[in-house]
Amino acid sequence: MPRVKGGYVARRRRKKVLKLAKGYHGSKHRLFKTAQVQVMKSLLYAYRDRRQKKRDFRKLWITRINAAARINGLSYSRLMHGLKVAGIEVNRKMLADLAVNDEKAFAELAAKAKANLN
Repeated sequence: MPRVKGGYVARRRRKKVLKLAKGYHGSKHRLFKTAQVQVMKSLLYAYRDRRQKKRDFRKLWITRINAAARINGLSYSRLMHGLKVAGIEVNRKMLADLAVNDEKAFAELAAKAKANLN
């Protein structure tokens, strides 16, 4: 039986990996073997960090809300509990936006939360 050469299939596969490795430093964008390792690692990082980004943003929002809440004489947990008791459903993203861009509206929400704590 004659030997089968790789042909265009192997070349296409290698070109696809090298195309994904475009912009990498040194041999990682030139040599197939190192490029393949780096592309696999990069895809893994991208998958992981798409999830981690959500955590990071939630952390940032909580930090901003806490800072604004303390200016209004409340801790973060007491503010969130007060809002829940008051029946005010505002997500953390919007609360953080109010804390940064509209302090007056945030102060009103904090006052309502404080009133419902007692």
